[in-house]
Amino acid sequence: MQELLGFVAAGFALAGSPGPNTLSLAATGAAFGARRGIAYMAGLNTGMLAVMAITASGVIGILLAVPGAKPAVTAAAAAYFVYLAWRIATAPALGEQAGDRRQPSFLAGVVLSLVNPKAYAAMAALFSGFVLVPGRIGPDVAAKVAVLAMVIAVVNLAWLATGAALTRLFRDPPANRAINLGFAALLLASVGFALAF
Repeated sequence: MQELLGFVAAGFALAGSPGPNTLSLAATGAAFGARRGIAYMAGLNTGMLAVMAITASGVIGILLAVPGAKPAVTAAAAAYFVYLAWRIATAPALGEQAGDRRQPSFLAGVVLSLVNPKAYAAMAALFSGFVLVPGRIGPDVAAKVAVLAMVIAVVNLAWLATGAALTRLFRDPPANRAINLGFAALLLASVGFALAF
């Protein structure tokens, strides 16, 4: 039981800390509102399930061992994050104009999770640092995936709601523009920090 509690606490700390997924989700909530961000959040959650499967299987370690693969993957991830930051920064204030602007999609959420370096680092730390079912690898992995899926769902919902709350507080275009620019800058900073390690 103590191992499970430690795993849950570490899961909330790693999955809930600011990073590309959480900041982009809060920015989506701020730019488009919580209801229009649900599909994107579902995509992030689904992508994280894939990240867990990739991490637990060891595929990511094999991929990054291929000569030249790490710089190519890093460059592709960085390019996607720059694009996402641009979309967040240029999103109009919520209102009539925002109704014409398309919010990030389910697929965009899946892709973001799959290219997020922080996601792989966090899952690697959680899967290797804890044992929930001693002596049984399959049930141990399944238990970790189930617990982390619930933790990530709660964390992502909180970030989306936080972003939406900011929109309600700052509905005028200049304030909303500042929020969007701030989230875009934080997203790029978190990506730079994650890629540095």
